[in-house]
Amino acid sequence: MSGFGDFCAQEKERRLKYMQLLSGNEATALAALKAGVRFFAGYPITPSTEIAEVMAEELPKLGGVFIQMEDEIASICAVIGAGASGMRAMTATSGPGFSLMQEGIGYAVMAEVPCLIVNVQRGGPATGLPTKVSQADVMAARWGTHGDHPIVALSPYSVLESYMLTIKAIEISLRLRLPVIILSDEIVGHMREVVELPGEVPMYTPPPLTKPRDDYYHYGDDTNFDAPYAHFGEGYRIHLTGLTHRKDGFPTNDPKVIKWKLDRLEEKITKNRDWLHLTEYQDLDADTIIVSYGSSARSALEAKYEYEREHNKKIGFLRLITIWPFHYQKLKDMLANARRVVVVEMNQGQMVREISRVLKHDVTLINVNRYDGELITPEEILSVL
Repeated sequence: MSGFGDFCAQEKERRLKYMQLLSGNEATALAALKAGVRFFAGYPITPSTEIAEVMAEELPKLGGVFIQMEDEIASICAVIGAGASGMRAMTATSGPGFSLMQEGIGYAVMAEVPCLIVNVQRGGPATGLPTKVSQADVMAARWGTHGDHPIVALSPYSVLESYMLTIKAIEISLRLRLPVIILSDEIVGHMREVVELPGEVPMYTPPPLTKPRDDYYHYGDDTNFDAPYAHFGEGYRIHLTGLTHRKDGFPTNDPKVIKWKLDRLEEKITKNRDWLHLTEYQDLDADTIIVSYGSSARSALEAKYEYEREHNKKIGFLRLITIWPFHYQKLKDMLANARRVVVVEMNQGQMVREISRVLKHDVTLINVNRYDGELITPEEILSVL
């Protein structure tokens, strides 16, 4: 066999090894396993259940733990406990379950426990539309739990991106000591695509903790992010509480310490905002720019290409991968040349409010919304271009 023939044979073998027909939910679960998640607690709910099914089958083979809890409140609490003990832990749910988890998410923020929450969005409110798509949990991801708090939410728009962003979310969670949300949706979660998964991906490992036990404070100024920190069972003094606390973890009513704690949480975002900001964009020098995210962005991109074929005129495209934190200055710069901005999303208008804050006063802002359980079509977007 020729050299080229050898190459082709090796390439075929490599592709057969790594190419798979997967749904977004299956890719999310496989990515979590790849990233070292070894604890899953959850309660089945459409359209996220496939994630739990894969974890239930695969985690025991890797020495991990899968627990089907009695509800979503118990699920997030179990995940927090596992995270506090040093395990990479996650849960997966959808709208009603996400609502039940909000108190636990707030606890994880206050206690600074890293964990992953996957919300495969469906129509709501309440039990709403279990098998229908929606993107109406954007604000619930940001403000669902009470109080001033930082949050990170990432929105995949393909099966491969479900895989890659899950790994990224776990890295962010460990670096910032925060819960991180994957804000998927029913279309992305159930859609099947042939994907070539990467053989190896860089995995973040927190630096080792070398500080003497008597000098360690679980919430010391040197442990806020990108820093080593202890877990239960490692011999360090750790006190976890949902109450506002001092650097040793014990509750306080001291106004100065209360302010210090809330500033500490906020700094996890303000000091890392630039590298947390993930987008995909094309032709931002065009007069009209379409902004979208998640599965809606697939229709938006198709509309851009179709319009350009028919009219020989560029249309800009901006896809938000990081939904939260919203980087107002970066978005302001990216949309600075636009005369018209079209925001495409499957809700009654949530992200459009944030986009409106970064536009010049003379820019025309157009909403394209759909919230009847069906995917926005390229034709609906073309009708306003």
